[in-house]
Amino acid sequence: MAASYKLTHVLITLALLVLCFLMVLFPAETWHASVRGLSIWWDVLFPSLFPFLVLSELLLGFGIVHFLGTLLNPLMRPLFRVPGSGGFVFAVSCASGYPTGAKLTAQLWDQKLVTREEGERLVAFTTSSDPIFMIGAVSVGFFHNVAVAPVLVASHYAAAFIVGLLMRFHGRAASSSSPSPTPSTSTEKQRGSRLIQAIHAMHEARMADGRAFGELLSQAVSSSLRLIIIVGGLVVFFSVMMELLVQTGSLGVLYQMTEQLLTFMNLPPSLSQSLVGGLFEVTLGAKEAGGAGTAAPLVYKAAAAAFVLSWGGLSVHAQIMSILSNTPMRYGPFLFARAIHALIAPVLVLLLWVPLMGQSAWPVISETSASPLTTAIYSPNAGQIIWFGFMILGGVLLLLLFFSLLRVLLFPGRFQK
Repeated sequence: MAASYKLTHVLITLALLVLCFLMVLFPAETWHASVRGLSIWWDVLFPSLFPFLVLSELLLGFGIVHFLGTLLNPLMRPLFRVPGSGGFVFAVSCASGYPTGAKLTAQLWDQKLVTREEGERLVAFTTSSDPIFMIGAVSVGFFHNVAVAPVLVASHYAAAFIVGLLMRFHGRAASSSSPSPTPSTSTEKQRGSRLIQAIHAMHEARMADGRAFGELLSQAVSSSLRLIIIVGGLVVFFSVMMELLVQTGSLGVLYQMTEQLLTFMNLPPSLSQSLVGGLFEVTLGAKEAGGAGTAAPLVYKAAAAAFVLSWGGLSVHAQIMSILSNTPMRYGPFLFARAIHALIAPVLVLLLWVPLMGQSAWPVISETSASPLTTAIYSPNAGQIIWFGFMILGGVLLLLLFFSLLRVLLFPGRFQK
C-alpha cells in the first residue's frame, strides 16, 4: 500500500515536471489554450453557474428546498431512492449544467439531508450538461444545424433518467446506521395535507439556519465565487494540457486505437478525434464531432457528441472530485455512472433519430454559409443564458411537482423508501 502510494506520488510529480517543460517549449500554444479556456469560463460557465449557485444557497437557507423536498418526496423516493430535495438538485442541474448537482448535493450532506449512498446516487444522475450549451454551442455553433438539438437534449436527459433508475440499486438496502432525520421525513408523521407538512418543513429549516438575510447572501456569494474560480482554473488547466498533448503528438496512439475500434464496429473512423478529445474536455470533443467532415453521417456525429456530453471530460471529473473531497461521498460510483451515461446516450440518439429527425435528416449547413435560422436562435450573451436557465429551472420544477402530485393522487398509500 505504501509502495503504491509512493509510486503514484513519483509519477504525478514527473508528469507535472514534463508539463512544465512543455509549457516552456510551446509558450504561444500555452497562451492561446489558456485564453481559450478562460473565454469558455467567462462567456459560458460563469453566467450559467454563478447565479444558480447563489440562488440555490439562498433557497436552502430560507427552507425553500425543504419545502420542495417534502412535496417531491413521493416521486423521488420510489424512483431514485433519494429524498425529495434531490428533485430540486436535478432541476438546478438541468438549468445550469455540471458541476452544480455535485455542489448542491454536498450542501445537502452538510445539512444532513442525505446519507452517503443517497448523495452518491444523486450526484450520479444530476451531473449533466445544460440545454443552452447543447442547443447554442453544440447544435448551432459546432454542427451548424439546429435540428440536431432535440435529439441531443432528449437522448442526454433520457439517459440521465435511466442512470438514476439504475443507480437506485447502489448501496445497501438498509444502512447499518439509520439515516439522519430530515425535515421532509420528520414532518411525514404530522397530520394534515402534504402542503402543510411542506410549510412546517420550510419553517423548521429556516429556524434551524437562523442567519440574517445579509449574512446568508454574503456567504452564498463568497462560497459560489470560490467554486466558480476552482471550475475556471480546472477548465484552463485541462485546456492547456490538451493543447500540449496535441502539439507533441502524444494522442497519436489513442487516435489509432480508437480508429481501429470504430472500424471494427463498422463506424466512421473520422470520429476518433472527437471521442479522444472528449475524454479530456467536453467542448473540444463536441467541436470535433461537429467538424468530423462529410465522410461521417450526421447521425453518427450526433451520437459522438452525445457520448462526449454524457462522459463530461476529465475536466468535469476533476471538478466533481474537488467538490466531493469535502464529503464522505466516493468518486467511484460517479465514474461508473458517467461511463453508463456515455454508453446509453449514443444508443438513444440512434433510436430517436428517425422519430425526431424524420427519414431524411437536415443537411449540415456549411460553415461559410449564412443562415438566419442559426444566427437568430443563438447569441452567446450572459442575459440569454441566465434567462433561459431560469425558464428551464421553473419548467423542470413544475413538471416534477406535477408528477409528484399525480403519484400521490393515483397511489395515496404510504410510499416506500
